[in-house]
Amino acid sequence: MKRILAAAVAAAFLITPATPAAASVAPPACTRPTGPPPATAPPTSVDTLGQAYFCVFANYYGGPGLRSQDLLKDAFASYTRNLQKRGVDVAGLQLPELTGDRDADWAAAAGTLGAGDPVALRAAIEGMVAGLRDNHAHYEVPEPRREGGPVGTGIVGASGLSGPAIDPTARPPFFITDVVADSPAGRAGVRAGDIVQAIDGVPVWVGDTLNPLLITQVQQPSYTLRLKRPTTGKVRTVKLTEGPMSRPEPAVSVKDVSGARYVRLPGFYEGAADEVIAALRGGPKNVVLDLRGNGGGSPREVVKLLGAFAHGKVTSYFCKYDGSCTPNRTDDSVPLLGAKLVVLTDRRCASACEDFSGAVHDHGIAPTVGTRTAGAVSGPASPWLLNDDTAIFLPSVRHLGPKKEIIDTVGVPADHHAPTTALDLATGRDPALRKALSLLD
Repeated sequence: MKRILAAAVAAAFLITPATPAAASVAPPACTRPTGPPPATAPPTSVDTLGQAYFCVFANYYGGPGLRSQDLLKDAFASYTRNLQKRGVDVAGLQLPELTGDRDADWAAAAGTLGAGDPVALRAAIEGMVAGLRDNHAHYEVPEPRREGGPVGTGIVGASGLSGPAIDPTARPPFFITDVVADSPAGRAGVRAGDIVQAIDGVPVWVGDTLNPLLITQVQQPSYTLRLKRPTTGKVRTVKLTEGPMSRPEPAVSVKDVSGARYVRLPGFYEGAADEVIAALRGGPKNVVLDLRGNGGGSPREVVKLLGAFAHGKVTSYFCKYDGSCTPNRTDDSVPLLGAKLVVLTDRRCASACEDFSGAVHDHGIAPTVGTRTAGAVSGPASPWLLNDDTAIFLPSVRHLGPKKEIIDTVGVPADHHAPTTALDLATGRDPALRKALSLLD
């Protein structure tokens, strides 16, 4: 009953217009994070939506070219859809007439929203940022603080995904690529290479298209998988529920294979370049650098690691909306290793990983083996805090490759195509590594 009354009160407030004076006052500016978030934060308000609106114009790479009508259309569409989904739609709530004047359009929108619905306002911010169609722009709501260690199912990688989204190039089958051993999935015997046929009884493929519902399904605290083991053809059903698991900390792994030093780098986290360089000093002069599944990280780590293999090279460009570009260059303070390099890539190599891959590809520093990269390298994003302790992440520059080519949405092509199949993972075969070693002979 309390929830019903609260929804009714919220709906009543929604149709209460703000006074003209209040609607004409711009909300406070978004700010950069300066410390830990507060223990409590005020609810999301119309001012919060206004902060996000003006923040995009002020800090997003493409802000100067955006239209207020488009931002507010995306915001209102998400706002009203959220109300409808929750059964609290408001009669008479419409997008007001918009003229293209950013301040006047915001005043009109704020006046129409009145006090606003906090839940729908968060949906509006998310929809507005999603409307930028930029893979590095997103809206983030802090997760509730949990006591103890990490919790999850333990499945941390699957084919057909590019970052948190479905890869538009995905082809059957859909299979698991990474499982945390000390996790509910690991303890249930789920293995890399297991083919997922259905989640909660829903097939993962609609024809030859990966079902977009699976992203939402696997975010639930509990779900059921129908799995096929590629080595035996055996099909079984496994119910997974979130539980304690070891934290999969990013770390460089190293081993010597057929006279070459194989180094797997899961991300360009702080200190990653130094770890890789230290692992290569004094070792074999043939190097395989495995960047498959590397989701990116710091551009500074990219130029430092590249400096161990080449000097005097432009690795990429960061460009502003007006067309002016700043070149990024190899860190020539790093001594050259004098090693022969091959780089392994896949569709999960994204962001800073593509920055690195694009540089070695364009300059002929090393051949790439595997598959084309993700095409998710629009530009490094910075967080901007809103007054409810949520944040929007916005790239302030656009990334271009060393030849000023667009890698974002296109990806870096592999010089030698060698994808990994479910059966490869299940049997421990690695065709990309085998091809890389043949190039080093």
